[in-house]
Amino acid sequence: MTSNPNPETREAELKRRAGGRLTAPDIKRRKRSEPIVMLTAYTTRIAQLLDPHCDVLLVGDSVGMAVYGLPTTLPVSLDMMAAHGAAVVRGSKKALVVIDMPFRSYEEGPEQAFRSASWLLQETGAGAVKIEGGVELAPTVTFLEARGIPVMGHVGLTPQSVHTLGGYRARGRSNEDFSNILENAKALDEAGAFAIVIEAVVEALARSITDTVECPTIGIGACAQCDGQVLVVDDMLGLTEDTARFVKRYDDLAGRVDAAAAAYSASVRSRAFPERRNLY
Repeated sequence: MTSNPNPETREAELKRRAGGRLTAPDIKRRKRSEPIVMLTAYTTRIAQLLDPHCDVLLVGDSVGMAVYGLPTTLPVSLDMMAAHGAAVVRGSKKALVVIDMPFRSYEEGPEQAFRSASWLLQETGAGAVKIEGGVELAPTVTFLEARGIPVMGHVGLTPQSVHTLGGYRARGRSNEDFSNILENAKALDEAGAFAIVIEAVVEALARSITDTVECPTIGIGACAQCDGQVLVVDDMLGLTEDTARFVKRYDDLAGRVDAAAAAYSASVRSRAFPERRNLY
């Protein structure tokens, strides 16, 4: 595979766009260039904090588990995704905002997917949607792209298929699974996806997909050679109790929140708060 003859850094993109927001074509051009930084975001304030550091903010259906305490992503609705998507768009200026299409919003066919995706983008102002699947969804990707809706794909461990996959396990260990996931990624790429998330697969498979497809790959439990990386922000910040092997915690916000709440509680119970300076 030849390298991109005109690689463009994120800084160059931002300067060229004169303060504008990154778009799906901008991200697609990042193949074999500067790695793409992506994190999930669900609220305006978190989006404000992440935006200067990220190329893509993903409003993931992981919001169901991270924010609402649901056991899986399956109960997440279009209304939930729209509410959180609009909040993230309001809190960001530079990053491309991508919204997950929730379970039951696109699987029936291209027409259903277009109705759901177009409504999400109209309601939120986001720049793209993400769907989980492969060969069977290639016609849907082509249909949406032809109608002005950029699509990010998602292969490997696809949480919306957790019941048919038999749980949250790494994928691609068998030759058959390896080949099927590679074919899924190729189908999405050929259908017009501007990027593909690769989740929880063996390293060799992630390398193979990244070397094969023309669009950028974004890994989560994949390999360092992917064109970018993504994590759930709650996992990355140390807010989640149990995390997957592929998660690296960059802070312990759970511990810091606990300590701050304990200090507040103690000051209230001792009547040390409010202090004189806190009063009118």
